[in-house]
Amino acid sequence: MREELYKQHILDHYARPRNAGVLPKATNTAHGSNPSCGDQLTLYLCIEGERIKDVSFEGEGCAISQAATSLLTERVKNSPLTEVQQLTEGDVYTLLGVEITIARRKCALLGYTALQTALTNHAQT
Repeated sequence: MREELYKQHILDHYARPRNAGVLPKATNTAHGSNPSCGDQLTLYLCIEGERIKDVSFEGEGCAISQAATSLLTERVKNSPLTEVQQLTEGDVYTLLGVEITIARRKCALLGYTALQTALTNHAQT
């Protein structure tokens, strides 16, 4: 029963992704792609001071990549940079709430990888 609720949660985020679209006031962006299944996205961050003030993404992909990125954007929006920088791949799996097979890990981590790139780009500016 618990597994079914999480599957519905993933499908909801896939059908109605949160924080979807271009973020015009973005201070950092990063593109991510997973050639093995065609997933691609662009992640937008608006960083003010030491906080991620706003975040959004756009792209196409499977239910896992889109839902994981939607969930991740909800998690990091209005969060301190220090807290976001400490997120791990395991945190993404926890947000999804279902076991992710090895074949689907790149899908699940696409948004996370783009987030890490955007944060690295921010640190270099």
